[in-house]
Amino acid sequence: MGGWAVFANRVHPMPAPLIAGVVQGLLTATITLFLKRLIEGIFQRSTGPMRIVLPPLAAFLTSLVLLTAIHTLAGTPALGATISVPLTVSTLYSFVYTIALSRHA
Repeated sequence: MGGWAVFANRVHPMPAPLIAGVVQGLLTATITLFLKRLIEGIFQRSTGPMRIVLPPLAAFLTSLVLLTAIHTLAGTPALGATISVPLTVSTLYSFVYTIALSRHA
């Protein structure tokens, strides 16, 4: 995802694309570790349809807030383009992982 951030910011002067890439690379690693635990915890504490809805929703909102806040602090110029792919991928991962958990529950 760091490579995506560099690409998304390629029209801006250096070092902005590189900073965005490093920031996104670190965020991707951190968020991925955290989201797995978040999804599992919410899934275990939920029942019924909420067991499928809440984990991906929480993962989406957590990713959105963290990506937006940290890229804003880092001064990432193309914020929307930079976070769009990582946010989409993490949300899809959350849905797929939640479905897998529900099938094994």
